[in-house]
Amino acid sequence: MLAREIAGRSVGAIGLGCMNLSHAYGHPPDKADALRLLDTAFELGVRHFDTAALYGFGRNEKLVGEFLGPRREEIFLASKCGMRGVDGKRVIDGRPETLHATIDESLQNLRTDFIDLYYLHRWDKQVPIEDSVGALGEMVLQGKIGAIGLSEVSASTLRRAHKVMPIAAVQSEYSLWTRNPEIALLDTCRELRVALVAFSPLARGFLAAATTDTEAMTERDIRRAMPRFQEPHRTANGQLFERFESLASEAVCTPAQLALAWLLDQGDHILPIPGTRSVEHLAENFEAGNITVDAKVLDAAGQLISQQSVSGARYPSATQAEIDTEEFVASLG
Repeated sequence: MLAREIAGRSVGAIGLGCMNLSHAYGHPPDKADALRLLDTAFELGVRHFDTAALYGFGRNEKLVGEFLGPRREEIFLASKCGMRGVDGKRVIDGRPETLHATIDESLQNLRTDFIDLYYLHRWDKQVPIEDSVGALGEMVLQGKIGAIGLSEVSASTLRRAHKVMPIAAVQSEYSLWTRNPEIALLDTCRELRVALVAFSPLARGFLAAATTDTEAMTERDIRRAMPRFQEPHRTANGQLFERFESLASEAVCTPAQLALAWLLDQGDHILPIPGTRSVEHLAENFEAGNITVDAKVLDAAGQLISQQSVSGARYPSATQAEIDTEEFVASLG
């Protein structure tokens, strides 16, 4: 597979986001199936695995920890702090003392003494970013983590943090239908030699199979609250997908592969981490790092699905208030 660099390590351009094996998209698979998928990912060649303290309120880290075993030295392991479950509720807390407690819990859950890349999952706006990043820097000095990352932050916040400690990666939602990093973050990451790790690169399933039917989603599926999956937006976006599917056929690949190929083409510092519960989709996503798509088709895909054409906001207002990413002045939602 195409290789890319993150935190001084060369890994396959496409990693695996492990969140949905424990969190966010309804009832998770049983542990045996989840471990089987992780094993298959490793066998296919995936080496970049991404988890977080929040996912399943620790259960996802424990799952990944059980999978790691003797493979630990071969794997680039990423996790996150600053947002976790407390008494059954999601809490954003970037205080240094909380972050230090979280890393110790994460190391125990992951059955390791070292995490290659540790992100601040959300910037706690009640705490200066310099204080939170300073705590992460202490973890580097203690030998608990190898590099520092940030998630869902703006270019200006990245610059502030980078003055305190080198930032190795920023994780942000980036796909054909979420272009916010193109406002400023993408170029700033390139300038500072920071990897941009793209989560939800398949638009939370939409670009893989036109996932828009919220009625078919379980009550615990976070997409039910997202405007793009609600009417009238879901019908409008579904019509876009039909045309996108035709483009993928022209390129002799699947829609998911076209979406990932487009993303990889936006910069050699971009590393997508699609998640899946399907071994079939896992192999399909991984193969996107091996295919070549004609530049005209990639350009057509970017013109078809973009900030200008997608209907609806990516987050409900309460969630939007928690993040720090740049936002387009005019929103279709």
